[in-house]
Amino acid sequence: MTSPATAPPPPANLKRIVTASLIGTTIEWYDFFLYGSAAALVFNKLFFPDSDPLVGTLLSFLTYAVGFAARPLGALVFGHYGDRIGRKKLLVLSLLLMGGATFAIGLLPTHATIGTAAPVLLTVLRLVQGFALGGEWGGAVLLVSEHGDARRRGFWASWPQTGAPAGQLLATGVLSLLTTLLSDAAFGSWGWRIPFLLSGVLVIVGLWIRLSVDESPVFKQALAQAEARKADRAAEAEKLPLVAVLRHHWRDVLIAMGARMAENISYYVITAFILVYATTSAGVSKQTALNAVLIASAVHFVVIPAWGALSDRIGRRPVYVMGAVGVGLWMFPFFSLIDTGGFGNLILAVTVGLVLHGAMYAPQAAFFSEMFATRMRYSGASIGAQFASVAAGAPAPLIATALLADYGSSTPIALYVIAAVVLTVVAVVAAKETRHRDLADVAPDADADRTAAAPAADARTS
Repeated sequence: MTSPATAPPPPANLKRIVTASLIGTTIEWYDFFLYGSAAALVFNKLFFPDSDPLVGTLLSFLTYAVGFAARPLGALVFGHYGDRIGRKKLLVLSLLLMGGATFAIGLLPTHATIGTAAPVLLTVLRLVQGFALGGEWGGAVLLVSEHGDARRRGFWASWPQTGAPAGQLLATGVLSLLTTLLSDAAFGSWGWRIPFLLSGVLVIVGLWIRLSVDESPVFKQALAQAEARKADRAAEAEKLPLVAVLRHHWRDVLIAMGARMAENISYYVITAFILVYATTSAGVSKQTALNAVLIASAVHFVVIPAWGALSDRIGRRPVYVMGAVGVGLWMFPFFSLIDTGGFGNLILAVTVGLVLHGAMYAPQAAFFSEMFATRMRYSGASIGAQFASVAAGAPAPLIATALLADYGSSTPIALYVIAAVVLTVVAVVAAKETRHRDLADVAPDADADRTAAAPAADARTS
């Protein structure tokens, strides 16, 4: 039974909340992925022109990886304040930071104009992007998860997850359109700036929608309970969310980090590194590679809610493991299809890869949300997700490019992804199934963690 405090809001209200989270995450991922695509296509020439092409690409991806390094810091800061003052305020701030940094990249002078200061400024703005995204994901998925009920939480919470392929679709689509309309010289001179400047318009739209939604009722209830406890124990200070997470949910943080390894690494190999591999090793044009990612991202967007709905029926863990194993088995066929150079094979390779990736990504939002107590949920989910990105998504294009340079073969890259799959399967199998949990019943503080007794499906809270 769903308690009155957690009864789902009217459908129109829930749909507005889902829409606000989806549009916000789409804009944030558009900004983040736009950099990744530009790093593979033009930044190596504009900001690192003294290097040979492959080394320039490595340096370009290094600044790309720097954005991931800032994500754990964003997770810590946004998680702390998101658990203290609410999800909505922090989501507005993350959108402003991300959009401002992306717009500024579009105004940056290149190496030809200001020399080494250009890549330095680029790196600083990439750090701001990473910091903002580190705080965005947790708040967006929690806002939806905490508004809905347990019966369809996997489905509704998967919609903010579609912001990733939607952002990829938007970023790749804009770049693909520009590379079609402009010559290589025009695109390299000024055309690449247009998608970054467009972010300013998108942020205004996103803010207008995001400001219209209400704070999570589950969070407001937990905050009221915390205030009441503080009044009863006036001398006792409330523990910091980070301290509480590391003390009572450290195992869940490790599980979340392990679960992200295959999901994160495979995604950036399939969508970012492919722009390097297909153009340098398979002889495919930039336009062809971009179009393949564009088509596959559209399919990815559609299948994520379907995987989320399936996780409501059979559980988060079975769907997640299915996706991880599928990605591992697909890696060798993935590169073999790209090596043919055929556009149809390229589309097939990327689309199947992203469909299988979606089986991990879709249930992730509900799965991670259900692991943590309300007053430490933003911190716990964000820390688990974003700290993993430093070891997974950040170096993935970098490692893949280095392996290609050293071995001249896709085999080591496929084995690299498969190793990540093994880690993820172990982590998910070690987790408890969470799909029946009422988020308001998850213990709100350390005392409740130690004493709460619940039915078997909902008993484990730490």
